[in-house]
Parts: sequence; structure tokens; C-alpha cells
Amino acid sequence: MDFTLPDSALAVRQGVADICSRYDLDYWQRCESEKRWPEEVWEELGKGGWLGLAVPERFGGGGQGLLELAVATETISASGAAGGSAFTYVLTPGFGAMTLTRHGSGRQQDELLPGLATGEIETCFALTEPDAGSNALAISTSARRDGDEFVLNGQKIWITGVQRATWMLLVTRTVPAAEARPRSHGLTVFLVNVPDAVAAGRLSFRPIPKMGANTTPSNMVFIDDLRVPAANVVGEVDQGAAVLWDILNPERILLAASALGGAEVALRVAVQYAKEREVFGRPIGANQAIAFPLAQVKAKIELARLMLYKAAWSFDQQLPCGTEANIAKLTASQAAWEAADAAFQTHGGMAYSLEYPVARLLADARIGKVAPVTEELLLNYLATQVLGLPRGF
Repeated sequence: MDFTLPDSALAVRQGVADICSRYDLDYWQRCESEKRWPEEVWEELGKGGWLGLAVPERFGGGGQGLLELAVATETISASGAAGGSAFTYVLTPGFGAMTLTRHGSGRQQDELLPGLATGEIETCFALTEPDAGSNALAISTSARRDGDEFVLNGQKIWITGVQRATWMLLVTRTVPAAEARPRSHGLTVFLVNVPDAVAAGRLSFRPIPKMGANTTPSNMVFIDDLRVPAANVVGEVDQGAAVLWDILNPERILLAASALGGAEVALRVAVQYAKEREVFGRPIGANQAIAFPLAQVKAKIELARLMLYKAAWSFDQQLPCGTEANIAKLTASQAAWEAADAAFQTHGGMAYSLEYPVARLLADARIGKVAPVTEELLLNYLATQVLGLPRGF
């Protein structure tokens, strides 16, 4: 067994870290408070070729896999961006580039992958609905065939990055959930040109005020009689489940990487404060009540990282990775929350001060326990699908 990262991943870590070293915690605090995209970092990542990691070389990309994307995500998060920065690599390199590389038609790849490699084209992903929540198979957004087009109608919620997206990967039902046998049948994924659909008045969105991750707005999305060419189907009609799993597993792995980076930031901030803050004539880090929780966090970060890299590697090898992706997401999110909570406790009352990054780190860390899938559903999967325990519903 070899636990060392390949040279490709090490190069990604160094290249992304070199860019991020020019942007400190204050920069990410400003992005969050001003609710603005980290445009400067995005541009540098694009110029350096770090956004096109998952795009095949013939389209101008790096020809790398999910492992390299996970390392890039972890690195930018650990630099100070923390969990709210995850969408830098999830929205376009993850949702767009990886999905089209695996499932896009020749025409779709030719038209979109070169722009995805540079970051000139950006994407978002629309699955979740108000009445379906985490039950993805119960979505009701419909797509009805009309000649060489489909007519789409429905509503989505918590769709992040619509404002910047050129294209949306939109999951619909071409067979109603009540009629689908098996339940995963009848899903179809479409590429929707967001600016064109908005200009035609067939797609609209409304930002949702939220407590964290404000560098990228999340939205309610409304689709009304939107016509999409049949050529914009990703994969096959009614067989979108195969595409969907290859979106959801990488999403969980990349969000686990972001959570892990966020845990590193919180731990680093806590350790620095524990070394510098003196009470009763000595640094507070000399007290086991402060030191031991931070040591526990360090252990959990390292354990989660092993599963994160295993999950990403398994996906790249086209091996089953659902269990690994779920465990990576579960453990990394738990580590992030415990790290942020320990940082908060270490800072004491000063953690409430927005002069420190702790409040932002806490808000970002809390996301991972509920999104994009709740901790309870991850545990339910492990209980029923891995351990074979009886289903409760």
C-alpha cells in the first residue's frame, strides 16, 4: 500500500498554495462581509490552469482526476477561505467539467470544455426542490418532449451560483416519480443556457438570505415553459440517474475536502491564539482543557483525510465509491464542526468579535452537517446499505 500522493496532486497543492499565499484571512473576511465572489483568486487560478484540472488535455485542460480536484479544494479552503469557498471548485470544475468529461456528447464537449478549462464558462447544478428536499428521486420538475425540444417546468431551491453561471445542469423528471419503475428511472439531466433562459423570461431566480458562505449566493429558481433542445440532454433521456450519481459522489468528496480545509484553518487559528494568549501568567495552550480538544481535532482531521483521498482515488479508478464518499463527507464535516467549536471555545468571549475569523469559520463549518445531504441520511445509508440493518421507512 502506498499512502503518498502522486506527483500530479503534489503539484496541484503547491500551485494552488502559491496563489492562495497572497490572500490572507482578512481578504476572505472581506469577501464574506461584502458578499462578493473571490474574483482575484478566481482569475489567478484560471490563468494558472488550476481550474481546468479535470478537463482532458485535448480541450486545453490538465487531464487530471477527482483526487487532484479534491487536493485543490482542500488547499484553497485551508489557506483561509474555509468551507464557504468550496464552490470555487465544486460549481464549475466539479459540476461542469467532470460531468461533461464523463457524460457529455461530442458536441457538448467540443463547445464547452475549452471554456470550462479556463473558467470563462461557469456552471451550476440544480437538483433540490422545496417539496423533495434530500429525497432526490421525488423531484417533480418536469420535461415534456415536443419535437426536437423539451418543455421544462418546475421549481428548485438552494441552487448556488446561478448569477455567474453560463450553463446550468438541471435535473428533471421525464417520467413522473409515481410512475417510475424502478424509482431511479425517468430522470433526465439537461444543459440550460442560463443567460438565454433568463432573457426569454423562462427562468428566474431569487437569492436566499443566509448566515454564511456569502461569497456565492444561493437561490430559489423558477422554470416556466422553458424550451431546451433535445441535443442538450446530458447522457440519455430517462437514464439520468447514471449521470446524477457521478455528480453527487464528486460533490460530496469535494465538499468533504472543503470541510477538511476549513478544519485546518480553524485549528491553525485556535493554536495560534492558544500560544499567544496569556492568562494567570502562562499561555492558555499550556492548559490541558485547551490543548486536548485541539489535539483531538488534529487526529480527526488526519483520519478524515485518509478516507477523502481514498474516495477520490476510487472515483478516478471507476470503482464503487458511494460508501467512501459518504464516510469522507461525514467525518470531514464532523472534524470541521469540532475544529470550529474548539476554536470558538479557545477564543472565549473574543470569538464573538468580528475582528476575529472564528464566527465565519463556525458558520461555514455548520453547513457541512446539513448540506448537500444531512448527517442523518449519511448515517442511514451506512446503517442500511453497508451494515444491512432494516430500513425504518
